Amino acid sequence: MGSQMTDLITKFLDYLKKEKRYSSHTLSSYSTDLGQFSTFLEQSYELKEAQKATPSMVRSWLIDMMEAGTSSSSINRKLSSLKSFYKYLIIIKEIEINPMLKVSGPKKQKRLPDFVETRKMNSLFEQVEFSDDFEGKRDELILDLFYQSGMRLSELIRLKMTDFDKYSNQLKVLGKGNKVRMLPLSTSLSEKIASYLKIRSEEFPESEAYVFLTDKGEKCYPNFVYRKVSSYLSKVTTQSKKSPHVLRHSFATHMLNNGADINAIKEILGHANLSATQVYTHNTFEKLKSVYKQSHPRA
Repeated sequence: MGSQMTDLITKFLDYLKKEKRYSSHTLSSYSTDLGQFSTFLEQSYELKEAQKATPSMVRSWLIDMMEAGTSSSSINRKLSSLKSFYKYLIIIKEIEINPMLKVSGPKKQKRLPDFVETRKMNSLFEQVEFSDDFEGKRDELILDLFYQSGMRLSELIRLKMTDFDKYSNQLKVLGKGNKVRMLPLSTSLSEKIASYLKIRSEEFPESEAYVFLTDKGEKCYPNFVYRKVSSYLSKVTTQSKKSPHVLRHSFATHMLNNGADINAIKEILGHANLSATQVYTHNTFEKLKSVYKQSHPRA
């Protein structure tokens, strides 16, 4: 590594430590990233002065890392270190033009939400047996509510007896930021809720006002519901993720795949903006691609 570059990196790390109070872990990451870039400049361009690096040199380092199989998140972190370093060189007047201004990192791949296939969800409700007592009716309703309404785990646990309107077939849900939204219920789901509430009041007449109770009549807690969902989903799917959130994802994906309006899905899910809902359209697009391949004579 060129001595001049080494000196500038040392001064920069000292600045981060004393002025910015960065942790030793962060400083170590910066040191590694800048050291790698310095080695690359010297080996590829015989350049020992950080001030003389150009945007194209930075881009070639980026391409070099991509070809070596470095992940997008690691590349973006290294570019972030480089951006901070060159901002510092501007501050101390070592350079006038920042070579990082015209460089952008690779886009992170969006991880598509996990969801359970429609036929497997049908198997869950049509072939898995639920007992006819309080526990069985409660477990089946928990699964059905998650899948038919897309509500969050925290929302289900907070549901109160007064939130259910069986005459209007709707449910009042308290979402993030204490925002209230009304969810439409199918007639069958509405009847299932009424049936469960009847057996619930017989089993625990003096219980709390919350809809879902444990076997002992206490308010459900997240781990209890999570275990129930995971246990039942394991009967129909071998996928690793078997959580209440997977049922929320399944609801949104299946609705979109069947032609539901994305804005309506946004309202039902309680998303603050459309971008959060749009991630499910990727799953829909995957379905469109498979349909195209199967159906088009030249695909």
